[in-house]
Amino acid sequence: MDPNRIIQALKGTIDPNLRIAAENELNQSYKIINFAPSLLQIIVSDQVEFPVRQAAAIYLKNMVMQYWPDREPSPGEAVFPFNIHENDRQQIRDNIVEGIIRSPDLVRAQLTMCLRAIIKHDFPGHWTTVVDKIAYYLQSQNSGSWLGSLLCLYQLVKTYEYKKAEERDPLIAAMQIFLPRIQQQMIQLLPDNSYYSVLLQKQILKIFYALVQYALPLQLVNHQTMTQWMEIFHTIIDRNVPPETLQIDEYDRPELVWWKCKKWALHIVARLFERYGSPGNVTKEYFEFSEFFLKTYAVGIQQALLRILDQYRQKDYVAPRVLQQTLNYLNQGVIHSVTWKQMKPHIQVLPKIMAYCYQILTEPNIDPRKKDGALHVIGSLADILLKKSVFKDQMELMLQNHVFPLFMSNLGYLRARSCWVLRSFSTLNFHNELNLRNAVELVKKSLIDDKEMPVKVEAAIALQMLISHQEQAKEYVRPYVRPVLQELLHIVRETENDDITYVIQKMVPEYSQEVATIAVDMTQPLAEIFGKVLQSEEYEEVEGKTVMAMAILDAIETILTVVEDHKEITQQLESICLPIIGLVLQKHVIEFYEEILSLAYSLTCRMISPQMWQLLGVIYEVFQQNFFEYFTDMMPLLHNYVTVDTDTLLSNPKHLEIIYAMCKKVLTGDAGEDAECHAAKLLEVIVLQCKGRGIDQCIPLFVEAVLERLTRGVKTSELHTMCLQVAIAALYYNPDLLLHTLENIRFPHNPEPITAQFINQWMNDTDCFLGQVLSFCISKDLDF
Repeated sequence: MDPNRIIQALKGTIDPNLRIAAENELNQSYKIINFAPSLLQIIVSDQVEFPVRQAAAIYLKNMVMQYWPDREPSPGEAVFPFNIHENDRQQIRDNIVEGIIRSPDLVRAQLTMCLRAIIKHDFPGHWTTVVDKIAYYLQSQNSGSWLGSLLCLYQLVKTYEYKKAEERDPLIAAMQIFLPRIQQQMIQLLPDNSYYSVLLQKQILKIFYALVQYALPLQLVNHQTMTQWMEIFHTIIDRNVPPETLQIDEYDRPELVWWKCKKWALHIVARLFERYGSPGNVTKEYFEFSEFFLKTYAVGIQQALLRILDQYRQKDYVAPRVLQQTLNYLNQGVIHSVTWKQMKPHIQVLPKIMAYCYQILTEPNIDPRKKDGALHVIGSLADILLKKSVFKDQMELMLQNHVFPLFMSNLGYLRARSCWVLRSFSTLNFHNELNLRNAVELVKKSLIDDKEMPVKVEAAIALQMLISHQEQAKEYVRPYVRPVLQELLHIVRETENDDITYVIQKMVPEYSQEVATIAVDMTQPLAEIFGKVLQSEEYEEVEGKTVMAMAILDAIETILTVVEDHKEITQQLESICLPIIGLVLQKHVIEFYEEILSLAYSLTCRMISPQMWQLLGVIYEVFQQNFFEYFTDMMPLLHNYVTVDTDTLLSNPKHLEIIYAMCKKVLTGDAGEDAECHAAKLLEVIVLQCKGRGIDQCIPLFVEAVLERLTRGVKTSELHTMCLQVAIAALYYNPDLLLHTLENIRFPHNPEPITAQFINQWMNDTDCFLGQVLSFCISKDLDF
């Protein structure tokens, strides 16, 4: 493949006048062998213009995401779907680490995403050498290679970040090499507070956090090594940020590498304390570590954090996220006597705080900002105040005298604060029903009529909280459900605020009758917002976009659940939801697979349209790329395909072939026994559902698949029982056919028919089965 031709095509994609022709050129070329490696060569070449290198990086990332894993043809099709050729994949494996090390930041970001996808599919099976390659550059005397190699290591650790402990063995083996190395590297870097040194330190901290934040690998982190790491964290937390950073605008300071490095050190110690270091709040494997952490580190770290708070008290600048993580740690320390004892002298007692706040609220000409602060304090203490008899009976009067009037303020931030305070006291037991009615009316009016968006957002959340905790509030709002929900949708469209999407999700079930009449009008804008979010250029870089998109899917799912008994409405919603499902699958946005599969399930519970049957083929394509991970999530939808519309299932042989192919692949792969139980269960359901429906040709395939699985090691009784139940279902379907099948099945380790083995196993496990009397009655008629 001529690289110059690719460069010209990539250059054309940047020019609006040449874009269409250039994209056509690339689309005709990407399947040619050596195309993908040529992209990588272009990306790392200093001789190529940077915009072209960036376009190449994006194109390569999309190719890797979509075409890296092997895929099989759909049942009945002979042509294999395109994937990157193995020779090309090997060239990319051989060079991508160097590419990341040599590339500038904007290109490097795309390559690290490629690397993560490759590691996910190929490590350790096809690519054990990635560990050696990263280790080589980490040990290099050339510090210029350190950042790139640390970014590569970060991708490796992130791939296993949320895996269960028993699934992390490849990572643990790699970190036996890397963890001591990056610790020594960190110790060498600490005295140097320059930009590049602190950038490296920050990356090492991110690696450590990803390693420990979900599961602490005690085989890697013993008492001695943890002590060394804690000293590193303590040093970073305690050291001063260079004074010249104060010359930077305060809005931009949190993005400075010195504050980010401090933030990650605090993030780690707060997480360690919360998840592994808090006796009484940890799982049994961390009992010993939690005692050691509390006794050895907790107080020393807390002293450093109190110094940070003292700096803040003295008006020295402290980055917001640093302050947040500091408070998270101290919040955990409150519940332990050893840390509380040190903290207590620095904490003001409740009566003094409330007296001070009351003084501010009652002073006639007080600065409005102080009034806002006092209400913020009172609202933050709401849960405590409502438990204290000396305060709880005063709170309704406080709301009436000091919060309700502020809804008329000409200052938007005070109106927003008033809504927030009512949200905080939403569980208050109102003695005067008029006060509750006024509270609901004020936040409803703020939601619908206020011109300031922050006020509307706070009002929306407050209204939902009042409805959730005050039964009478729900009735006050009922006549206004349509304008309230319309305004909520308007806010979501304008702000893409996931909190408001959550409000919609919580309110919809409360007013199911009213929602049914406007379900289509609600779902359409939600679907449009989802598409806009998912296709926005910053989606992959901004974590909040993912949260927002997921909240929208949850809200749509809630609407579908509410109208599930309304067939006509569900059919209209299907036409809105299908493009969403297709968009997620087309873009391979795996973090939403569970949600869109749940949507598809809801759309197939009562009937299955031709369009939803077409989705089955698309689901199979997804299954081939991520089948083990998402098969369990597919199961409810697949069950609907079998049981809701059995006639259509059997009318097209391809439908049954797809479902069988999926179950067979799960049973013969390494999906884990939970997924294998689901696969066997689905086969059993097909057999029972289709008795007398002419699937005789499938029975031998089903029985052989589950009995072959039993010949390999089975750890759980659930899988053992489930596999046998498929054969027992076949007995119910057609006894003679099952007997004939058993007589003809041969497995390599045993050339004899397995009929006798099956019957003996069944007899031994009779206590595990329901319906055994019926099966025994059928089996009596067989000639064994």
